[in-house]
Amino acid sequence: MWFDLDDAQREFARTLNRMLSAADTPAVARAWAAGEHGPGRALWTRLSDAGVFALAVPEAYEGVGPLPVELAVALIEAGRHAVPGPLVETVAASALLTALAEEADASAGDPGDNAQALGGTTPSTGDTPRNPDSTTPSTGHNPRNPDSTTPSTGENPQNPDSTAPSTGHNPQNPGSTTGNADDATKDAHDTARGPDDITESSARAAAGFWLPRIASGRASVTLAAPAGGPYALDADAADAVFVVEAEGPTLRLAAGHSPVQPSFDPARRLARPVPAGTVLARGRAVAAATARATDWAAFATAAQTLGVGLTLLDRTVAYAKQRAQFGRPIGSFQAVKHRLADVHVALEFARPLLYGAAVALARGARDAGAAVAAAKVAAGEAAYDAARAALQLHGALGYTDEYPLSLWFRKARALRMAWGSPAHCRARVLAG
Repeated sequence: MWFDLDDAQREFARTLNRMLSAADTPAVARAWAAGEHGPGRALWTRLSDAGVFALAVPEAYEGVGPLPVELAVALIEAGRHAVPGPLVETVAASALLTALAEEADASAGDPGDNAQALGGTTPSTGDTPRNPDSTTPSTGHNPRNPDSTTPSTGENPQNPDSTAPSTGHNPQNPGSTTGNADDATKDAHDTARGPDDITESSARAAAGFWLPRIASGRASVTLAAPAGGPYALDADAADAVFVVEAEGPTLRLAAGHSPVQPSFDPARRLARPVPAGTVLARGRAVAAATARATDWAAFATAAQTLGVGLTLLDRTVAYAKQRAQFGRPIGSFQAVKHRLADVHVALEFARPLLYGAAVALARGARDAGAAVAAAKVAAGEAAYDAARAALQLHGALGYTDEYPLSLWFRKARALRMAWGSPAHCRARVLAG
């Protein structure tokens, strides 16, 4: 199969690359790792202005998607620049809420008016409008309508390095809109008579409330699900923490989270959701929606991982050209050339698998899950190999946290295990 990006998709990537380069994203990532979320939130606002988050949200909920190819383009750039925050989990939560709303619409037979009708009954949210001072230019890329000026658009959470015990403390997030959403979904829950009513009313209310806010960047969310482990990524910065529990299965909006745990990648802030909150849905529909969300999470992780690997290779090649030994750049040695060439080939082999998975997701193909797993394992192994090569060829610098390389080196290892280990992905490919 021949696949290549069109001119608009390439320009979308170039625009994001320029924007993230100008934003000094590595400094933003370091601030995020230290718990300073201001610069990261500002960067997320610029990404939303560029239309990135709308790519995962259907048009019925004020998005432009789902558009997995464009989403892959955006997340590759996010990985290349080490953008912090729950990008993958935001995509997965969007897929989860969309699937539940579609199930409810199929039962009710009235999909078109869902979001608008709910919007009229949802209480004031206290939303923060888009940053009026933002000077970030819109990409103008809208795959749905080229003439439109509207922008178109982990790690194994079983943290082995964690040493801090959970205290059950629930810090209040001053910027959170969770309370208002909680009221909206609770109203629906209170009128429900049974499990089916909870699925149809609360899930539609949650989708109508959160998806437009995700699309516009007015809210960031995160998700903890069985396939991703017990931790929610960046729960301390998110406006909502969605939790899928295997029992039921049940989807709920968590009432809070435990303190952030030390992580191998400090920019990936992990915390356990507290076992309390509003039940949004339960039963068969949640199981099906979670399976779909897990595929989208693995897909988004693969795209981000590929971007991380590309930066590790670029930085190592640049270093090999200027670092000299025996009077010659180390990049001129045959062994170094072969090592970097192997990394380059592995990354380029992962790229078509990623876009193939995007096409499969866009078509709703039955084997989309296997295609996503193939892309995830290929990107993860290629980026991990790029990290090992970078560490070796940078010598002692590769172990220095203060050196920028560590941002991508640590992320490559974490993303390799997030939302599906290599062994799990290989088994999924074999299962078809």
